[in-house]
Amino acid sequence: MVSKTDDIPAAVPNCNPVDLADEAGDGAQHESSKTRLEDSCDCGHSAESAMVNGDGAHEHTEETEEKQDENSEADGGEDSNEQEVIVIQDTGFTIKIQAPGTEPFDLQVSPQEMVQEIHQVLIDREDTCHRTCFSLQLDGNVLDNFAELKSIEGLEEGSLLKVVEEPYTVREARIHVRHIRDLLKSLDPSDSYNGVDCNSLSFLSIFTDGDLGDSGKRKKKGNDLEQIDCTPPEHILPGSKDRPLVPLQPLNKEWKPMQCLKVLTMSGWNPPPGNRKMHGDLMYLYMVTVEERHISITASTRGFYLNQSTTYTFNPKPANPSFLSHSLVELLSQISPAFKKNFTAMQKKRVQKHPFERIATPFQVYSWTAPQVDHAMDCVRAEDAYTSRLGYEEHIPGQTRDWNEELQTTRELSRKNLPERLLRERAIFKVHSDFAAAATRGAMAVIDGNVMAINPGEETRMQMFIWNNIFFSLGFDVRDHYRELGGDAAAHAAPTNDLNGVRAYGAVDVEGLYTLGTVVVDYRGYRVTAQSIIPGILEREQEQSVIYGSIDFGKTVVSHSKYLELLEKTSRPLKVQRHDVLNEKNESVDLCSSVECKGIIGNDGRHYILDLLRTFPPDLNFLPVEGEELPPESRHQGFPRQHRHRLACLRQELIEAFVEHRYLLFMKMAALQLMQQKANRDTKIDRPAITETATDNKADTSPTQTTAADSTATEASTDSTSLTDNSTSAVSQSPPDSEENSTKPPTNGPVDPPTTQNGECKSPLEGKELEESIPGLAQAKELAETLVAEDGSGIDPKSREVVLNACKAVGSISNTSFDIRFNPDIFSPGVRFPDESANEIQKQKQLLKDAAAFLVSCQIPSLVKDCLDHSTLPMDGATLTEALHQRGINARYLGTVLQFVDKTPAKAQLEHFYRIGISELITRCAKHIFKTYLQGVELSALSAAVSHFLNCLLSSFPDAVAHLAPDELVSRRKSRKRRNRVPGGGDNIAWASLTPSELWKNIASEAESYYHFTVQCESVDQVVEKYGLQKSTLLREISIKTGIQILIKEYNFDSRHKPAFTEEDILNIFPVVKHVNPKASDAFHFFQSGQAKVQQGFLKEGCELINEALNLFNNVYGPMHVEICACLRLLARLNYIMGDHAEALSNQQKAVLMSERVLGIEHPNTIQEYMHLSLYCFANGQLSTALKLLYRARYLMLLVCGEDHPEMALLDSNIGLVLHGVMEYDLSLRFLEYALTVNAKYHGPRSLKVALSHHLVARVYESKAEFRSALQHEKEGYTIYKNQMGEAHEKTKESSEYLKYLTQQAVALQRTMNEIYKNGSNASIMPLKFTAPSMASILEQLNIINGIIFIPLSQKDLENLKAEVQRRQQLQELGKSEEPAEESLLELEDKIPID
Repeated sequence: MVSKTDDIPAAVPNCNPVDLADEAGDGAQHESSKTRLEDSCDCGHSAESAMVNGDGAHEHTEETEEKQDENSEADGGEDSNEQEVIVIQDTGFTIKIQAPGTEPFDLQVSPQEMVQEIHQVLIDREDTCHRTCFSLQLDGNVLDNFAELKSIEGLEEGSLLKVVEEPYTVREARIHVRHIRDLLKSLDPSDSYNGVDCNSLSFLSIFTDGDLGDSGKRKKKGNDLEQIDCTPPEHILPGSKDRPLVPLQPLNKEWKPMQCLKVLTMSGWNPPPGNRKMHGDLMYLYMVTVEERHISITASTRGFYLNQSTTYTFNPKPANPSFLSHSLVELLSQISPAFKKNFTAMQKKRVQKHPFERIATPFQVYSWTAPQVDHAMDCVRAEDAYTSRLGYEEHIPGQTRDWNEELQTTRELSRKNLPERLLRERAIFKVHSDFAAAATRGAMAVIDGNVMAINPGEETRMQMFIWNNIFFSLGFDVRDHYRELGGDAAAHAAPTNDLNGVRAYGAVDVEGLYTLGTVVVDYRGYRVTAQSIIPGILEREQEQSVIYGSIDFGKTVVSHSKYLELLEKTSRPLKVQRHDVLNEKNESVDLCSSVECKGIIGNDGRHYILDLLRTFPPDLNFLPVEGEELPPESRHQGFPRQHRHRLACLRQELIEAFVEHRYLLFMKMAALQLMQQKANRDTKIDRPAITETATDNKADTSPTQTTAADSTATEASTDSTSLTDNSTSAVSQSPPDSEENSTKPPTNGPVDPPTTQNGECKSPLEGKELEESIPGLAQAKELAETLVAEDGSGIDPKSREVVLNACKAVGSISNTSFDIRFNPDIFSPGVRFPDESANEIQKQKQLLKDAAAFLVSCQIPSLVKDCLDHSTLPMDGATLTEALHQRGINARYLGTVLQFVDKTPAKAQLEHFYRIGISELITRCAKHIFKTYLQGVELSALSAAVSHFLNCLLSSFPDAVAHLAPDELVSRRKSRKRRNRVPGGGDNIAWASLTPSELWKNIASEAESYYHFTVQCESVDQVVEKYGLQKSTLLREISIKTGIQILIKEYNFDSRHKPAFTEEDILNIFPVVKHVNPKASDAFHFFQSGQAKVQQGFLKEGCELINEALNLFNNVYGPMHVEICACLRLLARLNYIMGDHAEALSNQQKAVLMSERVLGIEHPNTIQEYMHLSLYCFANGQLSTALKLLYRARYLMLLVCGEDHPEMALLDSNIGLVLHGVMEYDLSLRFLEYALTVNAKYHGPRSLKVALSHHLVARVYESKAEFRSALQHEKEGYTIYKNQMGEAHEKTKESSEYLKYLTQQAVALQRTMNEIYKNGSNASIMPLKFTAPSMASILEQLNIINGIIFIPLSQKDLENLKAEVQRRQQLQELGKSEEPAEESLLELEDKIPID
C-alpha cells in the first residue's frame, strides 16, 4: 500500500530533477535504510555523503569512497542501553555506465540500492540529464526498476550497464516534456517566490561566492589582507537608523535567466486525430526559439520531430529535414544554436549549485517579500492549474489518493526493530508531508471558490466540501453547535485544539487507535479544517456511527469496552483520568477522555477517535465558574478573566511541567518523613506527625525543574546505605518553602534542583547528585518503587503511611504511588457526574486550580528568569511564542507576562524581551482584526484592501484613504445578485472606510479585551516612539502572521503626504498552515545521547552518536529538515573543537543552507547559523567571507529585532574582532564599543562579559598606539576581574600583566615624544613596536566570546575534565556556587560547547 506514494514517482515530472533524490529515492531507500546504519561514522566524514542517503555518494564518487573506507571500521557496538544498531557491513562496488553518444563513466553503488536510484543519478547528471525514457540493460537483459542491485545476477565490480532508449507512450512523452521544462527553469527562483512545489529561497552562496569548500582551497592564505574591502554598507553600522528592505534579497547574478526558448507549449492541434494516432503520434508541441522561429513538433513513439503544421493549418507530415531525436533537447540543439549554447551553460551552473539549494523542502515555506517577477509563458504550469493534478494521480493506478488509507496503513507498519521503525517513520513522514501539501491546495481552492460544496443549498458559512478525498469545513459556528461555548470564537479555536489533540495521540502512538489526518489552514481571513475521511462515515448519520463519547456535549453519552481498553493505554502518558459521567437517563457511563471525543468504527474496521479538542484540561484562569475560587497566586494577578470562548485549555507542556514539579514535591515529602522516622528510631522518641507541614500542596513554587524522575532503583539503593546518622540535622532546616519566596530559588530549603533546558535533564549524572543532596531521598525513591512493584504488600505500615501522606499532599490519584491525572470534563457545561464520585471530583477541581496557579506563579517567573540570565533569547515573535510554549504558557498570557516584566526590578535588562512582547501583542491584535476585515472583501479588491489595511497600520499618513480604482472593467448591465456566492464574495466596500485612528483604537481595545493589557496609543508613530519598535519589524511580523507577500522595495512609512503602500505593492496572499510534524524517534534518541556524551566531555563518542543520528534523520525525513539542521550545527561545532576546521566549515555550510530553506532567510536560527559559519570561515583563513557573513547576520538582526538586543553584543564583538584582525581599527572600535554598551546594559556593568568587552576595546586602542584610552579600558576590566574573581585568579593576573605592558608602552611612547620635542629632528628615536594582531590571537578571542574553549585531547586531560565537570555539578547542586561561578567566563557551558 505504501508503494502507492513511495515507489511510483520513478520519474515524477513535476519536481526539479534533484528533488527526485528524495522522491524517487524513497522506494529504493526502504531497503537501503538497513545499510545506512552501517557504521556510526562513515557518513558524516565524507563531504556530501550524508546528503540524500544513497545519492550523495554518486555526486562525489571517488573522493568520498576513499574516505569512507578509512572510517569503515567505526565501532558499531554502542552502549548497551542504546537502540540496537543493526550493523550490516556492505561494501559498495563500482559499475560502468554507457549512455548513447557519451563515454562510459564509473558509478559507485551499494548493493542495497534499487535500479531506480541509478535512473535518478542519470536524470540528474549533466551529460545525461535530458533522457527520461530509457531502460538499463546488462548483457542485453533489461533490469527491473524496483529490483535491488544485489539481487541481479551477474552484476559485479566493473560490469557495464547500457542505457537503451525505449519507445515513448503518452505518459512518458508528458513526463519528458515536463522534465525538460524543469531543466529550463532550474535556475529560475520564481517558484520559490510563488511558494510552489516546496521550493524556497537561499542566499548564502551570494555571500560566499559559491561553494565554500572549493573557494577555501583556491584562496587559502589570508595574507592578501590589502585587497579585502571591509567597509560595511552604511545601514549596518552601529547607530544607523536606516532599515532598508531591499538587501534582504540580494540579486543573484546566477538568476539572470539565460533564455533557451521563448515559448514551449502544448499545441492547439492536440490530441492527435485517429488516423495520426495509428501512425504513432502521441501529442503535438508548439515552440518559438530564441531566433524567433515558430515550429511545430510531433511527439511520437520513436521520439520527437518537426512537422509541417502552422498556427492555422494542420499538416502532420515530417518537415524536411525532420531531425528525429529521442530527446527533445537533442532536437532543439540541432534547430536552434542559441538553445544549444545556453542550455549547456545552464546545466553547468545547475550542477554547480549546492544540492541543498535545490532539493525540495518537506513542507512549503513562503517568503513575505518578493521582487517583481516577470510572468513567463509556461505550458506545464498552465496545464497543472487546469487539470486537477492532485498529488500524483496520473502516475497512480486508481487516480486520486485515498489519504485516509495511506495515513492509517503507514501507522500499521511493523516496528519491532530499528530498520522496521525507520521504514515506518519514513512512510508516515512522507504521507504527512504530501497530505499537508494537498490539504493546503484544497483549502485555497475552497476559499477561492473553485470547489463545489456538498451542501450547496446552505448559506456559504455552513458549507462543507470534499476535494481529492479530503473533507473541508469552515471555522464558523454552524447550527449553533458551539453556542454555549462562545459561538464563532469557539468554532475558530476548536480546530487548533483538535489538532493539538491529534498531535498528542499521534505521539503516544497506541496500536489499534486511529486519528484523522488533520491540517488547519488560515487563508484570506477564513479558517479551514482539512481532514481525511473515515471510510463509510458519509453514508450514515452521525448518531448511528458514534459508539463512544457524545455528539451533543454530554447530554447523551455512550461508551464502548474496546475504546476504553485502547484509551486506557493513552491515559498515563497524556495524564487523562478515567471517570464516570451521567447520561440523559442518569445512568453512569465510564469514559477515558473528554465527552466530546467521539469513537467511530469505520467501514474498514478501524477504531477512530475524532473531535479531540478537549484532550487537555480547561484553563481555569480564563474560565470564570460560579462559586469557585482560584488560589491566591492567580487572584493577585486578576484571574479568572473572561475569555472569548470556553475552550481555553492548558498546554501539554504545562501539564508535564506541573506533574514533574509535583513529583519533586512528593519525593521531598516522603524523604522528610523517612528522615523523621529514622531520627525517631535513633532517639527512641515517638514520631511527631509531620504531615501538617507537608499538606500545603501549593508550597515550594521554586521554578520547576526536571529531575531524573525515572532513574532506576538500583542507583538509589547504593546510596541509601551510605547515608549516616549525621544527616538528621538536615531535617530541621528544610520545611517546604512558603509562598513568599516563590520566585526566588530556596536558599535554606532543599537544594534547588538542577536547571534544565527544554525540559531535558542537563546531565545524566543529575539523578545521582540529587539523591545525594536531599537526605532520605534515596530511601523515598526506593520505597516508592517497591510500593509500585509489590502493590504495597510486604512493606511495613509506617513506610506505607509515609507514601500515603505524600500522595495525599500532592493530589495523586493513587494512594500507593505517585500518579497525577486530570479529568478533562470538569467544568464542561452540560456534563454531570454521579454523586458517588463527588469526593474525587472535588480533588480534581483542586488539581486544576493548582495547575492554573502553577502557570502564573512558577512558569511565567521561570521564563522571565531565563531571559534575565540569557538562557532564553527570543529575537522575534515566533521565537518568543516558542519560548512561551516550551514552558506551557499559552499566547493568551502574553499580557500577563508583559505586566510581570513591567513589575520586575531588573526591567532595564529585559527591555529587549518587553519590546518583542509588545510588538507580538500588537501584531496579534492586528491579525485578529485583519481576519474579520478580509472576510468582507471581494476577490477583485483584495490587493487594494490589504494595502489600505497596511497603510492604516503602519503609515504615518494621517488620512489613509482606500484606493478604490474606477473599475477597470465596467459591466454593461448590473449583474443580478446571486444568492450563493463564494466566501468573500461580498460586494460591500465597508473595508474602505477604515481609518488609521479607528484601527489603532480597535487594536487597543482588542489588547484590553483579549490580553487584558493596556496599550497607550492612538497611532503607529506613538507606539513606535513609546515602546521603541521599528516599523520594518512590525511589517515583517504582520506579513508572516497573515500570509501577505509584499513587493521588496524601500517603503517610506514616515511620509505624512502620501501612504506607504499602493495596491501594486501587494503581490500575493499565502495560506498559514498548521499541521502535525511526525518525529523520527530513534534518531532523536541518538541525538540526545550524543549531546549527553558531549556534555560529559566524551567528544569522540558524542560525535559518532550524532553522526549516527544524522544518518537516521536522513533516512526518515529525507535530506531537508529542521532537526537535521540542528544535527549539522552540533557536528560542525564538534568538528571545530576537535580541530577539523574544513569539516566544520562543510557541515556548517549545510546547516546555514538548510536553515534558510526550511525556516526562512531571516529566521533567528538562520542568523545564528550565519554567525557560526563566519567563525569557521575565519578559522579557515577566509577573512573576507567571514566579514560578509557577519555583516549579513547583522543586517538580518537589525531587520528582525533592531539594534538593542543582547545577542547584538556578541555579533558586534565578532565583527569588531575580525576587523581588528584586518587592521581596520576605527571601524573595529565602532563595533566593539557598541558591544560594550549593550553588554553593560543587559549583563550589568560589573559582569565578566563587560570586563572582556573592555579588554577587546583596549587591544584595539593598543594597536592604534592610543595607550591612554587602552589603559583606561583595561583598568575597568581589571577592576571587574579583581572584584568578581579575586586577586589570585588567572584572569585577574593576565589583566594585571597586560596593564603593566600597556604602561611600559605608554611610557616609552611618551619618552620618544619628549625626545623629539627636546632635540628636534636630530633626536635618536627608539623604533616603537606597533604590532598588527596575529590571526591566532584574534581567533583565540573569537573562540572565547563564542563560548568555545579548546581542550588538547589527551586521555589524562579528559579524565581531569570529567572530574572537574562532576565537581562543578556537585557544587552547583549544593547551592555553593552562587555568584562567581555562575558568572565565570570559563563557565561550564563554555567548556562544554553545545548549542
